[in-house]
Amino acid sequence: MIVELGHFALVLALAIALVQMVLPLWGAQTRDVRLMGMAEPAALSQLTLLLISFLALTHAYVTSDFSVENVWANSHSLKPLLYKISGVWGNHEGSMLLWVLILAAFGAAVALFGGNLPARLRANVLGVQAVIAVAFLLFIIFASNPFTRIPPQPEGRGLNPILQDPALAFHPPFLYAGYVGLSMAFSFAIAALIEGRTDAAWARWVRPWTLAAWVCLTLGIAMGSWWAYYELGWGGWWFWDPVENASFMPWLAATALLHSALVMEKREALKVWTVLLAILAFSLSLMGTFLVRSGVLTSVHAFAVDPRRGLFILMILVLLIGGALALYARRAPQLKQGGLFAPISREGSLVLNNILLTTGCATVFIGTLYPLALESITGAKISVGPPYFNLTFVPLMVPLLLTMPLGPYLAWKRGDLLGAMQRLAAAGLAALVALVVAAALYWRGPWLAPFGIALGVWIVAGALSEWAMRVKLMGAGAAEVLRRARNLPRSAYGTMLAHAGIGLSVLGIVATTAWQSERVIAMRPGDRADIAGYEITFRGAAPRRGPNYSEQVGLIALTRGGTPVTELSPAKRIYDAPRQATTEAAIHVGWRGDLYVVLGDEQQGGGYVVRVYFNPLVRLIWIGAVVMAFAGLLSLSDRRLRVGAPRRARGALPAPAE
Repeated sequence: MIVELGHFALVLALAIALVQMVLPLWGAQTRDVRLMGMAEPAALSQLTLLLISFLALTHAYVTSDFSVENVWANSHSLKPLLYKISGVWGNHEGSMLLWVLILAAFGAAVALFGGNLPARLRANVLGVQAVIAVAFLLFIIFASNPFTRIPPQPEGRGLNPILQDPALAFHPPFLYAGYVGLSMAFSFAIAALIEGRTDAAWARWVRPWTLAAWVCLTLGIAMGSWWAYYELGWGGWWFWDPVENASFMPWLAATALLHSALVMEKREALKVWTVLLAILAFSLSLMGTFLVRSGVLTSVHAFAVDPRRGLFILMILVLLIGGALALYARRAPQLKQGGLFAPISREGSLVLNNILLTTGCATVFIGTLYPLALESITGAKISVGPPYFNLTFVPLMVPLLLTMPLGPYLAWKRGDLLGAMQRLAAAGLAALVALVVAAALYWRGPWLAPFGIALGVWIVAGALSEWAMRVKLMGAGAAEVLRRARNLPRSAYGTMLAHAGIGLSVLGIVATTAWQSERVIAMRPGDRADIAGYEITFRGAAPRRGPNYSEQVGLIALTRGGTPVTELSPAKRIYDAPRQATTEAAIHVGWRGDLYVVLGDEQQGGGYVVRVYFNPLVRLIWIGAVVMAFAGLLSLSDRRLRVGAPRRARGALPAPAE
């Protein structure tokens, strides 16, 4: 009965979405206040119905109702409760239901917190949001129904073992919140094009939604990278997998959009570019949805689904993206540009930032889709891997990172580059010291690596220098500095922390990429090996039983300079349902980096192949991502960036943010 209730709520949500799509948009065109007023209750009703539907599917998973095909195909009665719940979105049908639930949540947030938006704009935004909802609800109901019944089965087939992990329980919801959150920027852009009006107030309204999506996408990508690092057992954190790229491209576009919207808010410039980026960011999210679910990719991250579903999603892409770009092409010439500015200025630095980000996004896009296009045309299969991206994407990011600390020191409209560089003298000195130290310690490694370390230090030190400049640290007493620091807007702290987080991630990326150590050793009980100053002693392996798996656990003693450090227990695990093997790495975390141990295949005589990696400073990659996400949340908490924008006098523009 609960399953049928969930299915009925899903169908009813489609009906409500149709109402939300038609009536508010029609009311906005005819300026009918009553029709426009239908948008808010419809958005809240749609969220309520989809929440009922999602909870009904979750109940079926928790109770192991194997009369539901989706539950039977993706769950098992022996799974721990956490993985029964995460199994709801660990498959195509359930994840799409979560997708539209988050979409409805963003629409309901506009209905609840967008009371300060002009009525016509709010109606258009919620109407466009409903268009997206209708498209994907039709797809779910007719091509991906999660509530399909089958004859009751005694047991389920189980969830893919590599998805039975805490990181994978939280990674998809954050990633989807980022993907779907960009729909708000898309809806605001289409609403502005329909109305034919964009200004500083519009940019101010769109920034919080984009920032919230950016925070979720940052956390989602970081969780996915962390999961791939410790779960897949290959010692790396990023492989330029097409599905990884599918989440990275919207992040790059959203980052450019945030900077472009800032210029538009401050100077009413870059209007055409800002609207286009809002469309492209969500379009890339839809492209990621297509890549993951169309069956065109073979990836550990992809859902293996019927290609006919991919065709359905492709039709949605053509309608939504094609319609949006057609409207943009028609309306863009009518958007008036703002004031002029010199190339050396705050605006100029942000324009350079956007050019490099969008160009970098284009290189990732080409590298991801070119093999698919070539295969569809010629039938030839090629692989575009890390060498391509390292040679195309990385060189574009170097000038972006070099100029990042300079932007905040440049004035709007016309800046002083020499003065900005003089104020960053301390940051430059710190980078120079880091370059010399890295070159002295790792002179046998890649010769460009010390420059990468210096670049990361330059960014972090630049953020610290900006804080010192804002609080006028030099020549002020401690009490005065503290007062100024307290009065500094949260959005300013958010910007500085976000830049510092990028610097930390750069340090981790460069160090672990350039100076990773690896050894592959056949070890018998009692054998020893050295790596990166550590000594490992293999003591054998022993069987162990888990709640829904059996495993062979390696016993490894770790010492340093003869002093015991810890015991490591890498394992090879076999799950009961489905019968599938996984690798469980053992990781020792030290201040220099991670010692990463993987138990390989068993050899004759009781030995095992053991793979050992030392990844220096690798944790800084994810620490930097967490700092970036926290920075975004801090900016969102600023009263001048709250959702819906602060109340203002009729006809007045909001006060500019810091």
